[in-house]
Amino acid sequence: MPEIWFYHLQHQPLEKVLPSLVEKALDKGWRVVVQAAAEERLDALDDTLWTYADASFLAHGRARDGDAEMQPIYLTTGSENPNGARLRLFVEGADVAALLIAEPCDMYERMILLFDGADEDQLIAARMQWKTLKGQGHTLAYWQQGERGGWEKKA
Repeated sequence: MPEIWFYHLQHQPLEKVLPSLVEKALDKGWRVVVQAAAEERLDALDDTLWTYADASFLAHGRARDGDAEMQPIYLTTGSENPNGARLRLFVEGADVAALLIAEPCDMYERMILLFDGADEDQLIAARMQWKTLKGQGHTLAYWQQGERGGWEKKA
């Protein structure tokens, strides 16, 4: 079973945090799946990964781009893992518990649910997912973003 971490965004938006998390995973040799609840959100993240820095970009793709198995980063609203990802990031309401029930997830080293602490709906959804996953016996960790953007493990 993968580790499941909750990342509580407090001082930087998802668009700032996501590229650095993905870069760290790629440095480990892991491929990544980013799962959102809506295609519109994936459109925005698609743009972010191409433009987050003046001197760099993160190559990625979606089902509509083809060659999904070759993408180092795959964006989806579904449960698939066509690129053999070891890290799966859930953003803005994507449901970790539903994926764990629907699909075998032993190929993942880690799953991370990112949620915006300033968004009441995301905060409530993250709490509900924490309770559900804890009740199912999963190993969970809670990380809170510090003022400088670093992460502190709180639980």
